[in-house]
Amino acid sequence: MNILIDICHPAHVHLFRNFIAIMKSKGHYVYVTVRDIPPAKELLKLYNIRYINYGSKSDSLIGKTLRQIKYDWDIRNIVKELDIDIGIGTSITISHVSKISKMVSFVLDDDDSEVEPLFAKFAHPFADYLVSPDVLSHERDKSNHVLYPGYHELSYLHPKRFTPDDSIFDKIGVERGEKYFILRFNAFKAHHDIGAKGLSSAQKNQLISLLSQFGKVIITTEGALNPEYSKYKFQLSPIEIFSALAYATLFIGDSQTMTNEAAVLGTPALRLNSFVGKISYLKEQEDKYKLAFGYLPNDFNNLIQKVRELLRNNDIKYEWKIKRDKMLKDKIDVTDFLVNIIDNYPQSIRDIKNDTDYFGKFK
Repeated sequence: MNILIDICHPAHVHLFRNFIAIMKSKGHYVYVTVRDIPPAKELLKLYNIRYINYGSKSDSLIGKTLRQIKYDWDIRNIVKELDIDIGIGTSITISHVSKISKMVSFVLDDDDSEVEPLFAKFAHPFADYLVSPDVLSHERDKSNHVLYPGYHELSYLHPKRFTPDDSIFDKIGVERGEKYFILRFNAFKAHHDIGAKGLSSAQKNQLISLLSQFGKVIITTEGALNPEYSKYKFQLSPIEIFSALAYATLFIGDSQTMTNEAAVLGTPALRLNSFVGKISYLKEQEDKYKLAFGYLPNDFNNLIQKVRELLRNNDIKYEWKIKRDKMLKDKIDVTDFLVNIIDNYPQSIRDIKNDTDYFGKFK
């Protein structure tokens, strides 16, 4: 089988990297396309995944629209040249091209339509199959919607896929058992980020000042880091950052993905941005599993109060392990699921509809 994976965001390299390795080991031909996204290309090189670079991105809405036409044309040519059978990705392009080629499209989307209205409008209707976490069942109810009990992050951070390396303590200069905190500052440049707000400079300074009294502060950010924060930045590889997240006392930021990465690793995750209350998978982490906390931009004082409360809890990592175990009991190894649905297509679609214990095999 010839399979095409279209990468649109650095996090999606992690989403698919285990899938790619397994499908290749099964004898499938897997091709990867990516736009000119330096962090995504760096990750693909890090994991030794060959890719086809087919265009640059734009930050403006008009620029994104014009480039989308070019993306569709370029991918259509690639699909034809490589005789692609199945396309998979978090990609508008994959869905469009499947309508003008023999390729069957599996579009993965873990966001509510309200959060990504353009993606919902221009990708969902064209996808042969829309694959989403079952926490979105309230709005993914069509016959071609495939719902699974999991999160994107469990494709690479499920215990079957990832074990934290405690040598990270030496890397970041922290003694085992010593408190340290990871902060993540987002760039908010995606089309759905227009008008979105995260942590302000004053709020970042207040957080750093507070946390520095209790342990080491480590900052990771999209784009350039303000000079006053440079002493808190550590050069960590993608695998190292996951180990750092797993052992951290707290994670605080305005990033959706990294908040959920921290939560599924069992680290208390606090997030402040305009999307709080709108993203179902994070609401589930907050309301059902109590692994994360979300705050709107005008609610910063409550975030600070929660940080102070958590800092007083000396059993916090043990308590979060119990919460994480409860979450993992309900969820699946998403990589195993993705391999099954593609490797056994189209029988897998019938199995999902007819086998009431279909997902049990992936836990």
